[in-house]
Amino acid sequence: MHTTEFTVTGMTCGNCENHVREEVGEVPGVRVLEVSAASGLLRVESEAQLDVAVVIAAVDEAGYEATAV
Repeated sequence: MHTTEFTVTGMTCGNCENHVREEVGEVPGVRVLEVSAASGLLRVESEAQLDVAVVIAAVDEAGYEATAV
Protein backbone atom coordinates (compact mmCIF):
# COMPACT_ATOMS: atom_id res chain seq x y z
CA MET A 1 0.00 0.00 0.00
CA HIS A 2 1.33 3.46 -0.94
CA THR A 3 0.54 6.52 1.16
CA THR A 4 0.74 10.07 -0.14
CA GLU A 5 0.01 13.17 1.94
CA PHE A 6 -1.06 16.61 0.80
CA THR A 7 -1.62 19.99 2.39
CA VAL A 8 -4.99 21.40 1.33
CA THR A 9 -5.75 25.10 1.65
CA GLY A 10 -9.16 26.71 1.76
CA MET A 11 -11.08 24.06 3.71
CA THR A 12 -12.98 25.41 6.70
CA CYS A 13 -15.62 22.80 7.61
CA GLY A 14 -16.95 19.29 7.28
CA ASN A 15 -18.74 20.19 4.07
CA CYS A 16 -15.38 21.18 2.58
CA GLU A 17 -13.98 17.80 3.63
CA ASN A 18 -16.89 16.07 1.89
CA HIS A 19 -16.23 17.92 -1.38
CA VAL A 20 -12.57 16.86 -1.31
CA ARG A 21 -13.52 13.30 -0.31
CA GLU A 22 -15.97 13.01 -3.22
CA GLU A 23 -13.54 14.26 -5.87
CA VAL A 24 -10.42 12.44 -4.68
CA GLY A 25 -12.47 9.28 -4.16
CA GLU A 26 -13.07 9.23 -7.92
CA VAL A 27 -9.33 8.97 -8.69
CA PRO A 28 -8.58 5.46 -9.97
CA GLY A 29 -6.57 3.42 -7.50
CA VAL A 30 -7.53 5.33 -4.34
CA ARG A 31 -8.44 2.82 -1.63
CA VAL A 32 -8.52 4.93 1.54
CA LEU A 33 -8.51 8.65 2.10
CA GLU A 34 -8.60 10.82 5.18
CA VAL A 35 -9.14 14.56 5.04
CA SER A 36 -9.22 17.14 7.84
CA ALA A 37 -10.25 20.76 7.52
CA ALA A 38 -8.83 21.40 11.00
CA SER A 39 -5.30 20.30 10.09
CA GLY A 40 -5.50 20.95 6.33
CA LEU A 41 -4.16 17.47 5.61
CA LEU A 42 -5.24 14.91 3.04
CA ARG A 43 -3.86 11.37 3.32
CA VAL A 44 -4.42 9.02 0.38
CA GLU A 45 -3.69 5.29 0.31
CA SER A 46 -3.52 3.34 -2.93
CA GLU A 47 -2.40 -0.05 -4.20
CA ALA A 48 0.08 1.52 -6.64
CA GLN A 49 1.87 4.87 -6.60
CA LEU A 50 -0.58 7.58 -7.66
CA ASP A 51 0.16 10.42 -10.04
CA VAL A 52 0.33 13.37 -7.62
CA ALA A 53 -0.89 15.74 -10.35
CA VAL A 54 -4.13 13.74 -10.71
CA VAL A 55 -4.89 14.01 -6.99
CA ILE A 56 -4.06 17.73 -7.00
CA ALA A 57 -6.39 18.20 -10.00
CA ALA A 58 -9.19 16.40 -8.11
CA VAL A 59 -8.73 18.69 -5.11
CA ASP A 60 -8.76 21.67 -7.50
CA GLU A 61 -12.02 20.37 -8.99
CA ALA A 62 -13.46 20.37 -5.46
CA GLY A 63 -12.54 24.07 -5.19
CA TYR A 64 -9.38 23.91 -3.07
CA GLU A 65 -5.62 23.91 -3.57
CA ALA A 66 -3.31 21.04 -2.66
CA THR A 67 0.42 20.47 -2.55
CA ALA A 68 2.20 17.19 -1.90
CA VAL A 69 3.94 17.01 1.47
